[in-house]
Amino acid sequence: MCGIAGWIEKDCMMTERRETLQAMSETLTRRGPDENGIYLNGDVALIHRRLVVIDRENGKQPMAARHGDATYVIVYNGELYNTEELREELRSKGFHFRGHSDTEVVLKAFIQYGERCPEKLNGIFAFAVFNTRDRTLFLCRDKIGVKPLFYHEYDGGLIFGSEIKALLKSGVVKPQIDEQGLNEIFFLGPARTPSCGVFKGVFELNPGECAVYKNGRLRRRTYFSIEAREHGENEAETIETTRYLLTDAIQRQLISDVPRCLFLSGGLDSSIIVKTAAMYHRENRMGRVHTYSVEYRDNAEFFQKSLFQPNKDSDYIGLMVRDADTKHREVILDNKLLADALYDSVEARDLPGYADVDSSLLLFCREIKKDYTVALSGECADELFGGYPWYHNKDILFEDCFPWSRSQDVRRKLLKKGLLPRGEEYVRQRYLDTISIAPKLSTDSRLEARMREMFFLNFYWFMQCLLERKDRCSMYSGLEVRVPFCDYRLVEYAYNMPWKLKAYGGREKGIVRKAFEDVLPKEIAWRKKSPYPKTHNPVYFEECAKRVRLILQKNNVLTEMLDKKTVEDIIERPESVTEPWYGQLMKAPQILAYIIELDYWFEKYGVEIVG
Repeated sequence: MCGIAGWIEKDCMMTERRETLQAMSETLTRRGPDENGIYLNGDVALIHRRLVVIDRENGKQPMAARHGDATYVIVYNGELYNTEELREELRSKGFHFRGHSDTEVVLKAFIQYGERCPEKLNGIFAFAVFNTRDRTLFLCRDKIGVKPLFYHEYDGGLIFGSEIKALLKSGVVKPQIDEQGLNEIFFLGPARTPSCGVFKGVFELNPGECAVYKNGRLRRRTYFSIEAREHGENEAETIETTRYLLTDAIQRQLISDVPRCLFLSGGLDSSIIVKTAAMYHRENRMGRVHTYSVEYRDNAEFFQKSLFQPNKDSDYIGLMVRDADTKHREVILDNKLLADALYDSVEARDLPGYADVDSSLLLFCREIKKDYTVALSGECADELFGGYPWYHNKDILFEDCFPWSRSQDVRRKLLKKGLLPRGEEYVRQRYLDTISIAPKLSTDSRLEARMREMFFLNFYWFMQCLLERKDRCSMYSGLEVRVPFCDYRLVEYAYNMPWKLKAYGGREKGIVRKAFEDVLPKEIAWRKKSPYPKTHNPVYFEECAKRVRLILQKNNVLTEMLDKKTVEDIIERPESVTEPWYGQLMKAPQILAYIIELDYWFEKYGVEIVG
């Protein structure tokens, strides 16, 4: 994986902006610590920071290729999983290749297919291609939205980058937010509206979107979208197809020129990846796979069962390690360091994020990076295959709101009276906008139609928030994390699978369980879902409370907006927070952590509120 950025401005000589361009490049050093390069051509600059994974010598960027009377230059962030098939297809059309990097394949696929190129790609990516002949710039983001691509368009120019910090360093984009940005932060956060970059004038290509910048104008286009189709397979065929698609996705994503490992939580999703990888290793005589799990210091002592966390992951990790014969390491996170890492996680996202759900992953990835450059993880199975409780509780399922943030009460109480009066209305409209675009069939029952809406809500909101977390918190340490469940073929297939099959046996992710029940230990295959582990240690809450008390003593932008009594009540009576702020786990400790992130974000980024 890598970091990319670029700038095009009419009648400007980019050679005069070398210092600024270098500063923009340096903001992405963590994404690409191994190599860097800048391409300059009149009014165009392309920036690349490289994390070497495949073909060190022949994968250097920016990469150029001459074809006809034009030169094409690419900056690319990502991994392609159908590289060999596409390379052979391009060879049959007369193309030659210097090496085996996927970057060269993407570049020559663009030369051959132009704007249709993304339709050919199976992978996670964001890239830009400049055509020297007609001086157009093509931007593209992968079908599922695993890799980020932000941009800012202004009169006569366009700036883009893998992260918002690169845009801010240009000096053209200011760290400003208006009422919309405040509504995003206080009423939707850590999620973001699709395409919204929170900062004023900052946008992001949506999953499955590309764009062309030509003659001072950006034209966005959707090249991939999920469509409603009849599911033409019976139960046995559905089980077989589910197993084939996921197995194929995992095996494709095991390819790397550098060491790689696997995340293992002891849950269904990561266990499928680990066992499939272990079997692949044995078949190809590649040795044992290496796995990592995360835990918090003294967590077992304070663990309490709940609807969302019915049992401890540690009960199952050992079973899976033995079954797959992995070389395993458990990373133990210190609770004070978990609070310290909240600040780094803000810098990783450029926004307040998922509190300790972010900071724990950041610390986990930092430890893994000491030995590995690539990892595989089990994100997104829950969104695609109905893994969350809100899919199975009929009262919540048909409730007309975001199921992971059903009540805005605690968010409203956190603000002084009269601030952001349209916050709830803003959230409501984002919800309605999303369910309105979910394609349906005329034959869908009420339940099937709602499940399609829920799929889109989870795909464009909850899943994107988790993918953003995974990308930023891993790439902050230069660790590439791949997510096999995000193979677009699996996503398309899951969308049109009837709910009765998807929830096979009346269970969350039932079809996935059934497809792999003869591969996994029975205790794992049919284990009740448990979310990403959080700390139960009171030391963490006390650490957050101490820091928030200091924040309340300040006189700054944030404290001018916060209702201090509400915050103090959360500190004194954390049990009073009964509904999660977001998702399943963000309650009192995480609300305090979010306030810490907000305070740091306003100060570190110099955020200015504008009308």
